[in-house]
Amino acid sequence: MRGHEGAVSSISVHSSGRYAITTSTDTAQLWDLDTFQRKRKLNIKQSVGIQKVFFLPLSNTILSCFSDDSIFAWECDTLFCKYQLPVPDSGPRISYKAFAVTRDGKNLASGGRSNLLHLWCLESRQLVRVIQMPSQVRTIRQLEFLPDSFDGGASQTVGVLSQDGVMRFINIHTCKLLFHIGSHDEAITTVTVSPGGRHIVAVMDNGSINIYNVQNLTQELNKPPPARVAVVSGGEDVQDLTHLKMKVRSEVVQRPKKSSGRQAQVKVLCPPAASSAENKENELPAGLNKKRLVALLKAFGEYPAKYRMFVWRSLLCLPENHAAYSSLTDKGLHSAFLTLHEKYPIKSQKLQRALQRVLSALAHWAAIFGEVEYLPLVAFPFVKLFQNNAMLCFEVVATVIVNWCQHWFEYFPNPPLNILSMVENVVAHHDKELLEHLVDCGITSQLYVWPLLETLFSEVLTRDEWLKLFDNIFSNHPSFLLMACAAYVICCREPLLHCSQKQDFEYFFHHRNNLDVGAMIKEAYRFMSSTPADLHPSTMLSDFTPLTSGQYPVFNKYPEYIVEYQSRERERIRLQEMEYLRERQQMSALRADFVRRRAEEEAFYAQQELLQKAEEQRRHILEQEEEKLTQQRAKLAAMKRELKVKELQLLDATRRRFLKHQQELRATQIQKLDQEISRKMDLREKETSTAVQDLEVRQMELEAQRKRLEQLLLKEQQRVGRRVEEEVQIKMREAEENLSEMLHGAETNMQALEESLAEARRPDLESDWQREVVERLQRVDAGQERSRGGLEELQRQTQEEEQRLIRILREEAQRKMDDGGAQIQDPPHPQTSTHTDGQRLMGIHSAYEAPGFPHRPACSKQTEANMVCLNSTSPPESTSTAFSFCRGRTQLDNGERELLKEIRELRQKLAARAKESSSASSQSACTPTSP
Repeated sequence: MRGHEGAVSSISVHSSGRYAITTSTDTAQLWDLDTFQRKRKLNIKQSVGIQKVFFLPLSNTILSCFSDDSIFAWECDTLFCKYQLPVPDSGPRISYKAFAVTRDGKNLASGGRSNLLHLWCLESRQLVRVIQMPSQVRTIRQLEFLPDSFDGGASQTVGVLSQDGVMRFINIHTCKLLFHIGSHDEAITTVTVSPGGRHIVAVMDNGSINIYNVQNLTQELNKPPPARVAVVSGGEDVQDLTHLKMKVRSEVVQRPKKSSGRQAQVKVLCPPAASSAENKENELPAGLNKKRLVALLKAFGEYPAKYRMFVWRSLLCLPENHAAYSSLTDKGLHSAFLTLHEKYPIKSQKLQRALQRVLSALAHWAAIFGEVEYLPLVAFPFVKLFQNNAMLCFEVVATVIVNWCQHWFEYFPNPPLNILSMVENVVAHHDKELLEHLVDCGITSQLYVWPLLETLFSEVLTRDEWLKLFDNIFSNHPSFLLMACAAYVICCREPLLHCSQKQDFEYFFHHRNNLDVGAMIKEAYRFMSSTPADLHPSTMLSDFTPLTSGQYPVFNKYPEYIVEYQSRERERIRLQEMEYLRERQQMSALRADFVRRRAEEEAFYAQQELLQKAEEQRRHILEQEEEKLTQQRAKLAAMKRELKVKELQLLDATRRRFLKHQQELRATQIQKLDQEISRKMDLREKETSTAVQDLEVRQMELEAQRKRLEQLLLKEQQRVGRRVEEEVQIKMREAEENLSEMLHGAETNMQALEESLAEARRPDLESDWQREVVERLQRVDAGQERSRGGLEELQRQTQEEEQRLIRILREEAQRKMDDGGAQIQDPPHPQTSTHTDGQRLMGIHSAYEAPGFPHRPACSKQTEANMVCLNSTSPPESTSTAFSFCRGRTQLDNGERELLKEIRELRQKLAARAKESSSASSQSACTPTSP
C-alpha cells in the first residue's frame, strides 16, 4: 500500500464508515474512504515500532500502541493527544501484541509475550486489574471481547487465544475461566466474534473454518433453576438440546468433542427452523419467541432481572444504528439542554451528562424534542437503566416516543387532549361514579392522567414496580399504556373519593402511593379485553413499529409552525438575554470598577493615616532605642575596660607561668646536655687512645712503604732519563746526518753546475747558455736557502711541540698534586727528606736542560707533589698514600709514552721534508738545458 514501507498488519474502520486507519511496523495512516485520499500520517522513531492503531467504538478517539508498551489516545479530527496510559513500572515487561476494546469503548484489554493480561479503564486511565493466565499460556496472540446483550456494551467476557492454539474465555470481574475452544490437535489460528455475540468463527490450523454457537457453549453457565425451567419448558415448542449438554469441570465448560466429520457439527450448531407461520410472526431478532415471552410474563408477572435488558432489546427490535447515532452525537449538546442541570439537578454528574447527550440526540433527530419541556421526565428512567450505553438508551426512548407516545404532539404545546379523552372515556366506562366525583371536584384529565403519562409512572412507582409495569407495556399493544393509566386511577378510587381539594389531587398524582402494581396490571389486562371497540384506544393507535435499520425514521407528527415560532421566539429571547447579560456584565464591571476605585481611595487615605501614625510611633521608638543604645554603649565600654584589665592580668600570669615553664625546661635540657657531654667525653677519650695506637702502627707501616717506593721511583727515573737521553742523541745524530747529506748533495750540484759553467764558457757556446746556467745557479741557491729556512722552521716547530708537551705534563702533574693534596695531610716535621728529594729531582731536570740536550718534557711541580706525597708523614690512619702514588706513576708512564710518540712523529715529518727538498734539488739539477 502506498506510504507503507512494510506489510500492513491491521486496518481499523471508524463506526461512521468514513475513515480508516492502516497500520504497519513503521507508520500508520488515516484515510478518507469517501475520496480514498490520505489525510494524516503518523511518523515515529526508528527505534520504536508500531504495534496497532485503531478507533475506539462509538467515539472519535484513536488509540495507538507502540513496541515500548506506551499507549496514546488521539482526537480523530484534530489529532490532538488526549492522554497517555501510564506504563507499569513494576513487574515484568509485557511487550503488548494483542488488544481488545469493549463495545462501549470504556475498557481495554492488552496482552503480549507473557501470561499476564492487563485490563485498563479508559475513563480513569488507570490499570484496574492484572489477570494471570494458566501456566500453559506463554504468549497471548489475540484478544476478543464477547458481546453480551444484557450488559449495555460493557462486555464481561474476554477470549484469549494463546500460542497453544486454545482460546480461553474469562470473566474479567471474577477472573474465572468459563469455557474454551480449540485444542492442541486442532489449534486455532485466528478468531472473530459476530457483532451480536451469538457466534464465534475460528480459522483452524488445518485450514478449516469452525463456527461455534455461543448460546450452546454457555448453556450450562446460563442454565436456570430446575423449577423455573420446568414451567417454561412445559410446551410443545421446547427444543431438544440434550445432545449439546456439556460437562463442567473446575468452573470450565468443556466443548463437546466431535464424533463424526465437520457436517455433523454444523448440523448440531444450526438452530432448528420454524414450523409454522405463527411462529414466524412471533420470532424476534434475538432468536426469542414473543408468544413464549408473553407466556413467561403472565406466569411470573415480570421478566428475569438478569435478562430484562436483553428481552427489552428483542421486544423493541432495536436496530443499533451506530453510524446514525454517531452523526447525531457529533453535533454536540443541543442549546435547549445546556442549562439542564439548573432545572433538573442530578447528584451524579455521570448520569447528568448521559441525560444531556440522549436529549441532545433526540433534539437533533427531531426539532420538536428541543421544545418539549417534559421530555427529560420521559427519558430519565431509561437513561438511568442504560447509562453505560447511550446509543441503546436513545433507541429505546425513540421507540417509546414513536409507538407509545402517538398523537402526543399534535396539540403542542398543549397536552395531548385526544389521548387524555381516550383515558377519560375508559375510566367513565368502567367507573362512572369516580369520574362524576372528579368532575364535581373540577378535576380534569390534565390533572389525573397527564402527570402519569408525562413521567411514564416514574414519580408514582418504585424502580421494581416501574420495571414490572414496563415489562408488560413493551410486551403488549401501545394502547396498554393508556389502559395502565385508567387502571391506576380506578385502583386508587377509595383515596380519590375522599379528596375534594385540587391541591390534594395534585399531590396524589405526583407522589408514590400504596398500590399493588400486580393488581393494577391485571386490571389493565381486564380493560384491554373488556373495553368496547368504539372506546378502545387501540382503534386510534397504530400497531408497534420498530425503528428502521441504518437510518432513523423521520419524525414530523407535530405542528411545525408552532415549533418554528417557538424556536424563533426562543432565539429572540436568547439574544435578548445575551444582550441583557452583556449590559448587565458591563454595568457590573462599571459598578465593580467604581467600588474598586472608591475602596482604593479609602484604603489609600487610611493607609496614609496609618503610615503617618506609624512614622510618629517609629520616631518615638527610635528615640527610646537611641537612649537605650547610649546607656548600653556606656555599660559596654565599662565592661570592655574591666575585660581589658582582666585580660592583661591573665596575660601577665600566663607570661610568668610560661617563663617559669621555660626556665624549668631549659634547666632540664642543660642537665641532660651535661650528662650527654660527659658521656661523649668519656667515649671520645677511649676512642682517642685507641686511634693513637692504631695511628702509630699505621705510621710505621707507611714509613716502610715510603722508603721502598722512593727506591723504586729513583730507579725508574734513572731508566727513563737514560732512555730519553739516548733517543734525543739518536735524533740529533740523524738530523746531523741528514743535514750533512743535504749539504753534500748541494755541493755536488754546485760542482756539476760549475763544471757546466766551465764548459759553457767555451768559446763555441753562445752567450745564452751562460745566462741560463747563471739562472740555474741562482735557482739552486734560492732552493738551498728555502731548504735551510724549512729546516729552521721545522726545528722551531719541534721545539714548540716539545715546550707544549712539557707544559701539558706540568699541568697534569699539578692537577695530580692538587688531587693528592686533598687526601694526604703534610706533617710539618719531615722537611729534610722533602728538601732532599726536591734537590734530587731538580738535579735530574737540570741534567736534561744541559747544553747539547733537547728540552725534556719535565714537570717539576708534579714531581715535587709526588715526592711530597711519598715523604709525607701523615697520620697512620690515612690509607690513601699508596693509591695516590700508583695513580701518579701511571699518569707519568702515559705522559712519557705520548711524548715519545710525538717525537717519533716529528722525526718522520723532518725526514719526509728532507727527502722532498733533496728530490727537488736533484730534479732541478738534472733538468736538461735547451741548446
